[in-house]
Parts: sequence; structure tokens; C-alpha cells
Amino acid sequence: MARDNVRLAHPIANDEMVLVEVIGGRVVRRRRRWRIRFRCDPWDSVHVDLPEDADLEIDRVKDHLRGTNPRITSTSSMVKTTPPGTGSRLLRLGDSSPISAHFERRVQGVRLIATGPFHESDLGTACYHSKVGAVELLLNHLIDGPAEYVVVDMTAGADSFASGMFTKFDVTFLVVEPTRRSVAVYRQYQQYARDWEVRISAIGNKVEDTGDLEFLQRELGADLLTWVGRSRFVRASEKGRLLPLAELEPPTRTALEAMRRAADEAPKDWGKQYRQTVELHLRNARRWASTATGEDLSVQVDPDFVLQPDLLPS
Repeated sequence: MARDNVRLAHPIANDEMVLVEVIGGRVVRRRRRWRIRFRCDPWDSVHVDLPEDADLEIDRVKDHLRGTNPRITSTSSMVKTTPPGTGSRLLRLGDSSPISAHFERRVQGVRLIATGPFHESDLGTACYHSKVGAVELLLNHLIDGPAEYVVVDMTAGADSFASGMFTKFDVTFLVVEPTRRSVAVYRQYQQYARDWEVRISAIGNKVEDTGDLEFLQRELGADLLTWVGRSRFVRASEKGRLLPLAELEPPTRTALEAMRRAADEAPKDWGKQYRQTVELHLRNARRWASTATGEDLSVQVDPDFVLQPDLLPS
């Protein structure tokens, strides 16, 4: 499970496609055609000129999301866990904003954002999770509606728990191969997520015969939502050759539709989402963020603010 790359064609509508790269696991949130990619290797399947990564210009992200929120005294005092409050700018997928105008690129109807690469100055000094703060801020400030999707490529396994992003999704898809090691990583993830009400489904990968499928069914039981095998379509995309969506194998299409149904059917709990955002922010404020910024960042929590779907971007 650890670092095997799989690209799947995800039909969002009849004439649209998202190339989803799953790196050992994860993740779909119910939103419309927005893909945030942690840039761990080149864009060898989709050729598009992207702007600077969002993490390299995180102050631009902070400055926009901060808005007129009086509890955030400066851009430098806003950290990746800072929750929205009165005066914050919220984001909707269908609306234009300085963030979308600067960071997004559109390919085949899909909006792309990239973040997360290491640069020469980072080597030996920065951890991977320091590169994805902009993504967490964007997810904290997103308001989504029915039939809207965000697909976020994540690192594999327990690494996801080094930030608060593991709580940000309506459903998390963990890719599991028919091996004991891969199943063990899945169970570890389950254990870490248990107290956070994270909805998880297992997706079998590289299932080549009935023995592989029976192994996953025996080990995962009802957690196994669906599975995929070897795919000529996926293999071609890994070589940089994009085939027409009509050539996607029926079993793979069936698996992807099962994943989309699971995302559509997942209940949306805005209250839980905001409570968890606040809890993780307060943890970070106590442990490092207040000291690092020289301010008490617990005051950034707005007790009168309620995150809800009818809030309009300010």
C-alpha cells in the first residue's frame, strides 16, 4: 500500500473526466470538479502549465481568507489550522475569487491546484507536512453543495495524521492491496481515526484473481466498498497517453461509480466539521503555534460563528 501510484479515470459527468492519482490511499470529498494535488512527482499524465504551488505563496492564501476577521491580527498570525470566523472570506467552487484566478488551471472541465513539492532549500530542514498548510486552510474555508466534489491526493497511511486534514472529508477512500502489509496499514489508519468519526471505505487495488478478492473480503469484511484490477486504461495514462474515457474498462467504471455513490450518500455534518477544526486549532495553539507567533492564537476562535451551507462568500 505504501507508495504505489494508481491513476484512475473518474467520470464526473458524461463528458468530463478527472484523473485521480492515488498514492497508497485516499481521498474524496463531496464537491464539484475541484482537484487539489500534492505534487509528489511530475504531471506526466496531464500536461498543463501550473502557477507557483499554493504553499509557496501561502501569504496570498492567508491574506484573502483572513478578510476582515478582527480576531486575526495579521497574515503572519494565521496558521494552517486557523478556523473561519466573522469577517473571514469563504470559498465556493462555482464562484470566482483571487485564489481561483491565481492558483487554478482548468483541464477538461476540471479545476487543478498543486502544492507540496520540496525545493533545494527544504532538503534536510523541512518535513512534508510543512508543505501543505495552504490546502488545510482552503478546506477550512470551503462551503460545498450537493453534486460538488473535491478530490485530494494524500500521502499514504498514518502520515495523514500529522495534520488536521484527515478530518476534512465526507468520506476517505483507503486503497488496499491484497497483502498483509497493506491490510495492516489500513487497520492502523482505522485505529487512529476511530475517535474522530472519520468515515472510511476500503478500495481493493491490483486484484488479479478470486484469491486476491477473497483475501480482501476475509480481512476487511463490509469495509471493502469495491475493487479494481489491472487496467490497460490506467497503464496507458501512467505512460502519458490519455485514452478516450469510453475505453475505460467496465469493471473500473463500476468501481468508480460505487465510490461516487458513497461520497454522495455520506451525511454532511457541518457542526462536527467546525468543532473538529476548532479543537485541532486549539491543540496547535497550545503546543506550538502561540509560541511561534508570539500571540495567543486561541482568541482566533469566534464563539458566535457557525459554519453552515447557506453562508455566502464575503
